[in-house]
Amino acid sequence: MTYQEAMNKLQMYGQEHVLAYYDQLTEEQKQLLLEQIQDTDFSMLSSCKEKREENKKGEISPLAAMQLTEIEAGREQFVKIGLDAIKQGKVGAVLLAGGMGTRLGSDDPKGMYNIGLTKDVYIFQRLIENLMDVVEQAECWIPLYVMTSDKNHEATVSFLKEHKYFGYHKDYITFFMQEMAPASDYEGKVYMEEKYKISTSPNGNGGWYSSMHKWGIAQKAMADGVEWLNVFAVDNVLQRIADPCFVGAVIAKDCACGSKVVRKCAPDEKVGVMCLEDGKPSIIEYYELTDELANAKDENGDPAYYFGVILNYLFKVSDLEAIREKKLPLHIVEKKIPYLDENGILVKPEEPNGYKFEQLVLDMIHELDSCLPFEVERNKEFAPIKNKTGVDSVESARTLCKENGIEL
Repeated sequence: MTYQEAMNKLQMYGQEHVLAYYDQLTEEQKQLLLEQIQDTDFSMLSSCKEKREENKKGEISPLAAMQLTEIEAGREQFVKIGLDAIKQGKVGAVLLAGGMGTRLGSDDPKGMYNIGLTKDVYIFQRLIENLMDVVEQAECWIPLYVMTSDKNHEATVSFLKEHKYFGYHKDYITFFMQEMAPASDYEGKVYMEEKYKISTSPNGNGGWYSSMHKWGIAQKAMADGVEWLNVFAVDNVLQRIADPCFVGAVIAKDCACGSKVVRKCAPDEKVGVMCLEDGKPSIIEYYELTDELANAKDENGDPAYYFGVILNYLFKVSDLEAIREKKLPLHIVEKKIPYLDENGILVKPEEPNGYKFEQLVLDMIHELDSCLPFEVERNKEFAPIKNKTGVDSVESARTLCKENGIEL
């Protein structure tokens, strides 16, 4: 992209200030900025001006989960179906690993955090070891696609290579980077974080498949015969990945997708819950649960909205392709965004000063006609690490790992 082409694009969206420092840049910096302008979708910034009431919830009703008793009754059949699909190369796993360990007091990618007590045990290691259980059970390798971000890509790739991928076959691991979305002030003007760099943030957990496609990884997966993708977050060190029982249950029930869920430990636990929205599967966030919904009961007298999602989903690739061709809703999030002031000096604000833009996986699910909420035992499959201490922390995850016989 030339300077003039970049300026033409910026003028279309009222973002000419992006080139304000162009004459001060080195040739390399100029090239980096022009490339970023070419790759950036500025159209989303128009939603700031309207700050419209987008993404309002429709009519909410319960979505029954497949509970532990039903799963146990059908386990043999489900495992057989799931293993058959895995052995035929139809199942891949997608690790969302774009985050940093900032809240844990680390400057490294979150997956590099060491939860060991008497020896090194890294978050990445725990996840790969969990996937290895299925590899050994199925007697075949499962494609693992690792999504990084521009902030942690090199460190993540180097770390896993240095540790020999914790025993995983390197030919079955593919890395790709998450797309970034511009961050702006309240008027929709993008911030600059450096004179040659627009301020950006990851485009949300709903942007994983479009990022996978942009890198050409989705196309390769389809060419390799992958029909199902199990997408999961980096922070849950006990989760089962490409779980044959889960895969088999979703296939057996002919559902478009599946979602692993756990019973909430308290009515106000901060997890989203599965539901139907206008008759289609959806997720309602904990802060959207009204008293009426929180107190609603199902036909058995149990809470109707009681199964929390753990960000472990199984999607059919053909459906993901259809979703990708649509524009998912954009969620506008108010944040503190570092920026260059009018003198070109970096300012780190104390209060929120603008918007970041995200797509969410819950909107992907809502595009589909069916979803199977699949209950798992929370003490065996849910040990999220979001904080250093307290609830959902390194401490609580260590306790749960030890309960499950994992040596730390």
